[in-house]
Amino acid sequence: MTLVHLAASAGYTTPPLWRILTKSGYFLGLSGAIGATVTHATTVRPALRTPGNGRGDVDALRRRTALYLAWAGVVLLVSGYFQLAGRVARAGKGMPFSEALAPGNIGDFLSAPAAKGAWVAQGTLYVVQNALVVLASAALIALFLPRVRRHLDALALTALPLSLAVTLVAAIPATAPKDADKVFDLIFDQVHIVSGTVWIGGLAVLAVLATTRGLLSESAGALWADLWRRFSLVALVCVGAVLTSGLWLSWKHVGGIGQLWTTGYGFFLLVKIALVLAMVAAGGVNQFWLMPRIARARRADATASLTHLTLRHFPRVVWAEVALGIAVLAVIPFLSGSARSEAGSPQPVTSGSVIAVGAALVLTLAASLYITVRTSDALARRENLAVA
Repeated sequence: MTLVHLAASAGYTTPPLWRILTKSGYFLGLSGAIGATVTHATTVRPALRTPGNGRGDVDALRRRTALYLAWAGVVLLVSGYFQLAGRVARAGKGMPFSEALAPGNIGDFLSAPAAKGAWVAQGTLYVVQNALVVLASAALIALFLPRVRRHLDALALTALPLSLAVTLVAAIPATAPKDADKVFDLIFDQVHIVSGTVWIGGLAVLAVLATTRGLLSESAGALWADLWRRFSLVALVCVGAVLTSGLWLSWKHVGGIGQLWTTGYGFFLLVKIALVLAMVAAGGVNQFWLMPRIARARRADATASLTHLTLRHFPRVVWAEVALGIAVLAVIPFLSGSARSEAGSPQPVTSGSVIAVGAALVLTLAASLYITVRTSDALARRENLAVA
């Protein structure tokens, strides 16, 4: 019996195909735009500016980065339009998705008056969001033009805040939150989205950039060692943010461990958790096995070994992480409703003890991530000593 059938038997309603495709596509578009621009700003740009890199290597990676960002702009623009049509279909009672694609219906949706008690019309917020989609996409798509690519850094840094604003603006409520819990829900939801898109999108862009190995010189291993080292720190922060926000969101939607396999929402949340943990495990392979060997080869000035590790072994694991990340995006549309609602359990109530337990878990997670970094460094030093 498939997960869908199990979920259906628990009273779970599977979302329609158009909802699955539009929502997964939307988060794929966000991952491409946010993940690629953040990774360019924090990893690719500073690594390429490091003295000693070969001019040809830098040029090859800049060209591939520009092309990737341009296609990310296309995906963001297309997925943003279909996501907007999906909102129209959900707002219109019984409106088929094919009709929601019509510009007239979209215009009616965006121009609808504000609801009673709202400080702004919901359609106005979506107008702002989609204007940001167009601006961010235009900045990225411009990189298809060879003459524009000389301004790669400026355009990527321009598209970065615009891409982030796409999801942040959509999260602004049209009516004031009823209590502090609603505010925390909005904050943690956005932390989850942004950190997840940076993590998945960053892995994807670096995996694609690694396919340039045939265009790079024999000394490009040092450059790629720097790229992987820088992104490892970014990914570690994202993992911490994803797990921290995920703890809050899971507690809000799941009333007990048993609901993970007795409710439809719980089934798909369990699948998502398994996929995320698999990504973390793959990242652990890089952090504890490959990174120390890369550091060893770099310090020993073993050019051939360094190139093999950074452009052969490392990307294989990263491609596996990308596949798992795409699977996570495919599961997201199925996480509709709440396991608590399906099971008829009471809604969560925030208290001092809940906050204390949450803070303890966050501190434990932060300590474990710090230990991860220190352990990886220690393994690298131990291998260097062994070689010496």
